[in-house]
Amino acid sequence: MGACVSVGGTILRKTREIKAVPLQDYNCLEANQNPKSRTRTPRSSRVITILPDPSGKDVFKRYRFGKELGRGEFGITYHCYDDFTGELVACKKISKRKLKTEIDIDDVRREVEIMRNLPSHPNIVKYKDVYEDREAVYLVMELCQGGELFDRIVARGHYTERGAATTTKTILEVVKVCHEHGVIHRDLKPENFLYGDDSESAPLKAIDFGLSIFFEPGQRFSEIVGSPYYMAPEVLKRNYSHEVDVWSAGVILYILLCGVPPFWADTEEGIAQAIIRTKIDFERDPWPRVSKDAKELVKGMLNPNPSIRMTVEEALGHQWIQNAHQVSNISLGENVKARIKQFSLMNKFKKKVLRVVADNLPNEKVAGIKQMFHMMDTDKNGNLTFEELKHGLHKMGQPVADPDVQMLMDAADVDGNGLLNCEEFVTLSVHLKKIGEGDDEQLRQAFRYFDKDESGYIEVEELREGLVEDNLGPNNDQVIRDIIFDVDLDKDGRISYPEFEAMMTRGVEWRMASRQYSRAMLKALSQRMFK
Repeated sequence: MGACVSVGGTILRKTREIKAVPLQDYNCLEANQNPKSRTRTPRSSRVITILPDPSGKDVFKRYRFGKELGRGEFGITYHCYDDFTGELVACKKISKRKLKTEIDIDDVRREVEIMRNLPSHPNIVKYKDVYEDREAVYLVMELCQGGELFDRIVARGHYTERGAATTTKTILEVVKVCHEHGVIHRDLKPENFLYGDDSESAPLKAIDFGLSIFFEPGQRFSEIVGSPYYMAPEVLKRNYSHEVDVWSAGVILYILLCGVPPFWADTEEGIAQAIIRTKIDFERDPWPRVSKDAKELVKGMLNPNPSIRMTVEEALGHQWIQNAHQVSNISLGENVKARIKQFSLMNKFKKKVLRVVADNLPNEKVAGIKQMFHMMDTDKNGNLTFEELKHGLHKMGQPVADPDVQMLMDAADVDGNGLLNCEEFVTLSVHLKKIGEGDDEQLRQAFRYFDKDESGYIEVEELREGLVEDNLGPNNDQVIRDIIFDVDLDKDGRISYPEFEAMMTRGVEWRMASRQYSRAMLKALSQRMFK
């Protein structure tokens, strides 16, 4: 989830059955409703300081925390009440114990600095405060209550080319503001755009600057970050600048017009190859009915050569965008809405499953991986060399060819020193174990999380309970039924384990759930593709 999430107008108390708490009773929340007490971690002897100048150390003096709204790899976002102003806000608590590398810490510092430096803009979520204590960094922001971009599209009675043009214009305006203030977003995707409120005229706002970076004119970058479907070819080639945001906006535009990403495959390498080929399909429905101007803009934004790709100014100046209010208002068809809906719903359900898997990784499994590391570390210096990893795998009865050993090394070697420390080895081992290979206990455990009555099926009520903390919008019941319908292959109205497994093994989301792992894996993939 991003930093700012959709929520109703009441503060909610987090219990097994979540009950609304009126604002006037907010003073009566028990101590265990305070996330500081609920999620306290053991104090370590080494206190890491992330920020040079936070607003303060005690966020709880000013803000009272309500229900959990969503969570990502490092942070949990809460619905909060500002005691000073009476305002409802969102606060992302970023746990320090989850920041395992200097790269993770730098990301947090940079996210805060970027949010502080971006101007107040109707289409960018507003920064308010940042606090830091021993346990976490607390990033306080405007609360967006209108839901995600795709949810609004699906909820509308009919969806048109005009709607796509209006949305794309807003996204391009956000990109323009970012670039004018020396920021590349680097992770533009539909999930990172939310509506400010429930009204029809609510502003669309960009959120989540966790992968963004400052840039100077002419500066180039080589770090591979972002989401595979939206990644520009020059990112994969490890030589890019601000033009990547226009590419990502072009991918979103393509999805808005037809319901699916332009470059699609079941593996990271398949997606990467499709991006490099940049063959754009304008044949499938509804493209024959889409205007020539719209297709021309898509082509310009998805030009694989960044030096001749449309600039953000050229895209905003394109006649399809300039005349957005006059673009065709005829429905693009129910198929487009249905595809957008499926794409969005599966992302929501899969993300929840991934959180369950991550939260329930047993300590004994991690301990076993660490034991394996120490067995392979024959010189006991705390690092694995290429030879130690190769011989260790051979001793375990898993001989691996030299090129594949090198690929594993490259993928896991986050600090780039040519060696694997224990932490890097654990990360590699956990993520290389493919979810859904029949006997995979992690996936079965996630299935049992939803299958409350242990019947072997996830039914409507169980899925509703499992997703109760995830804001699915005003049509919650319909969303639940739609998820069941999409995953339920035999159409018996419930989800069996094989159907659950099939859902999780389609696509690449589970492999890319870890920011650290996705960076390393994509870097190794890039090195193989562009030696």
